[in-house]
Order: sequence, then C-alpha cells, then structure tokens
Amino acid sequence: MADKKQTVRLGRQTPTLAYVLPYQETHGDDAVELYEQGERHAMEWQTLLIYDIMATNEDGLWTHTKFGISLPRRNGKTELFIIRELWGLMHGEKILHTAHRTSTSHSAWERLCSVLDTAKIFYKPVKAKGAERIEVPETGGRIDYRTRTSTGGLGEGFDLLVVDEAQEYTDAEASALTYVVGASRNPQTIFCGTPPTLASSGTVFSDYRQSVIKGEAYDSGWAEWSVEFQVDPNDIEAWYQTNPSLGTLISERTIRSEIGKDVLDFCIQRLGFWVSYNVKSAISANEWERLKVEALPKLRGKLYAGIKYGQDGKTVAMSIAVKTTEGKVFVECIDCRPIKAGNAWIVKFLEAADVARVAIDGAGHASTLVEAMKRKKLRRPLQVLPTVAQVVAANAAFADAVNDETLCHMGQPSVVQIATNCDTRAIGGHGGFGYRSIKPDVAVEILDSIILAHWLCQTARPARTQKVYY
Repeated sequence: MADKKQTVRLGRQTPTLAYVLPYQETHGDDAVELYEQGERHAMEWQTLLIYDIMATNEDGLWTHTKFGISLPRRNGKTELFIIRELWGLMHGEKILHTAHRTSTSHSAWERLCSVLDTAKIFYKPVKAKGAERIEVPETGGRIDYRTRTSTGGLGEGFDLLVVDEAQEYTDAEASALTYVVGASRNPQTIFCGTPPTLASSGTVFSDYRQSVIKGEAYDSGWAEWSVEFQVDPNDIEAWYQTNPSLGTLISERTIRSEIGKDVLDFCIQRLGFWVSYNVKSAISANEWERLKVEALPKLRGKLYAGIKYGQDGKTVAMSIAVKTTEGKVFVECIDCRPIKAGNAWIVKFLEAADVARVAIDGAGHASTLVEAMKRKKLRRPLQVLPTVAQVVAANAAFADAVNDETLCHMGQPSVVQIATNCDTRAIGGHGGFGYRSIKPDVAVEILDSIILAHWLCQTARPARTQKVYY
C-alpha cells in the first residue's frame, strides 16, 4: 500500500501589512529565474516580494525608489538580497551592501559567491573582511560590502543601496549613505530588518515605516510580517502568521525552544511586534470633546447610514448621520456586532428607519448584505458601495469636519474610545489616508462607519422644491 504524503503546513506567504504602489511590469520574474540557475529555489513569499521590489513604471524606472521589509529572524531575508543583487550584478549595477556587523556583511558576501559559483558565472572576488567586493567583468556589475559608519560611503556612487540589519540604522549613518545613490539614473534603496528591540540604537527604520503607513513617503513601499499587539508566546497561529518560512527553514520545535522569560523580546524578534511608546491619537480627547453636545440638536432632512465590515472578519458596525438646523452633521453609532451574528439586525433597522442612502464597505460581506436587502424588497435606502477613491474622500472630509467643528455627537463611550485612540494609515498610492486603532480590542469599524455616514450626509444634494406658477 502506497504511503500517504503528509502535507507540511507553511507560514503565511503574504505580508500581514503591505503598502505597494500599483504597477504593470516587473523584473522580478527574471531575477528569480537567474537566482534559480544557482540550484536554489525561491520560496513563494520571496518571489512575491521580489516582484513588488523590482516593479517598474512606464519609463522603465523602479516604481519604488525605497522599499522596507520587516521580517522575524531566520526567515531567509539574505536570500531575498541575493535575488535582487544577483540581477543587479548581471545588469551592470553598482551596489553597496551595508550591515551593522562585519560578520553579517561577510556572511552575505560568502553566500552570493556560492550562488555565482554554482551558476558558473565568472566573477572577481575581493576578500578583505569589512571591505569585500564582487565584480562581474562581463557586465561591469559590482557589489561592495561595508560595515556601516557615520562616514562610510561618502564620495562614492552606487545604483542600489542595501541596508541590512536596518533596525540598527542610525541618523548619522543615514546622513553618510543617503546620497550615495543620488547620481544614479535609476536609484533604489532597500531596508530589511526586524522591529527594533529596547536595545536597538537605530531610528531610521521605524521612522521610514511610519512615513509609509501614514502615506507621507513618495515612491516608497513596505512589507512586514507582524502581530499588531503583544500576544501569548505559545500562540501557534501567531507563529504561522508572522514567519513565512515556518515549515521550511524554521520548525515549531525551534520556535518553542526560543520562548523564555522575556515575552516582549520574543514578540519583537520572533513575531515581528512593533512596540509603540507614547503614541498619540490622530484625534485628541480635547478635540473630540469640543464636538460633543449635551442634548440632541434639532435635526432636519433624511438619515444617512454607514456600514463597515472589519478587515479581520470579526465585527461589523453601523452608524447614522443627519444634518442639524445649525448646518452641522450629527453622528451616532447604532451598534457594532460580530459578523457571525448575521445581517438581520442591520436589515431590520434599515427597514424601520427613514434612511435615504447607505454606504456599505467590506469586501465580500457588502454583496451579501445587498442581497439580503433585495430579498426583503427594500426600495430604500439607496445602496452605495464606495470605491477606494471615495473612501479616501470620506476620510478627508471627516478630518476636515473635526478640525472645522462642523460635526457633533453625544459622547457615546464606544465612539469616544475609538475616536481618541486612533492613528492614520495610508490608503491607495496618492496620499490618501484612513484610520486604525492604536489599542487592542478597540473596533475601528465604529469610526469607519461614522465616517461613511458623515460622507453621505455631507455630500447629499438638497431636495429641489418644485415651483408652481398660475
């Protein structure tokens, strides 16, 4: 009787958080093919990520002039560098590979030499620890390996800058290295590391991550495998979510042996947890308090509803908005319930209330709700499934309303909790933003549903009054 092959479970192959600009073309396929000539096989996550890193625009230039990767230890980031650097060598690029430790840069040099040997590509190596070099005479490609200092790299020009152990990348080192690719026609900088620990000295990696997440960085990409909040080290699901090479390079037994007394350090280095200290909410408690009214204001016009299904598939929230006689928009959350509880409560409210329009956001779940409304033969409210551009516009309009104090609420505790504990996140590739919770177990869907309802109410056109003449 034939033996049944046991399926090996693999870690998540796509990032838990990614910001990648749209693209049509990439050199990633060529790079992977070249790498595999060296008798190595790129894992799925490496292939997908290198496609994003090596994406090109209509002018043939890199879509991302900067790209950051945060990855727990021992997952194979060095091979990711080799794929990108090997392609660069064979296409005449001048590359500077930097690391915090001399041993790290030397190890990277040895591994790339091994790939070149196996692929039978002729090259000239320079073995000088701390100043290694590889040259490919056929193409003119060259890669220099350096241990980072506050002066290293000044006066030299390169096309690609690789920042390994990026969590240790300091402002002084960045000042010395930022401009080494400035003269290149097609420059690119790649950062890769783990989230900073309490002992890390660098701040550049963290600052770059925040700038991309907030949508403040241009021509930039980011990918990370991480837990959003500190979790139990024994949570095996978290292991698989944050370690793409679990099941290949890493085993459950290996991870289990790493668990010690320092839970925070384990979450950082093995689960990719980013520690946030003194994170301020995008909306302060004072700002939200100024918008509070003690009694229900006089309302006019129709109700508008916003429904948001959570990205994690756990909860759905519904809120309403209506204009006041003073020209402001009053908002209130109706409820936030588990998605598995179904849509009956939403349909029941929409059936009973005089709602003019409802915006429904949530891939997959939105169409299910629309079908439920059709089965009930609800002619109203009119359904709006907002596009990404409309969601961006809704968030911008909400932020303006908070600043201009044209919005009001009655201080619902659940709404106060998320409104005063949120931060911005990038949406799309053109500076758009949304909100995310900065505290565990605080549903951002409540705020998102309010934003959608506010958007519909604010942009609603007043009913045209028919004039009759005799």
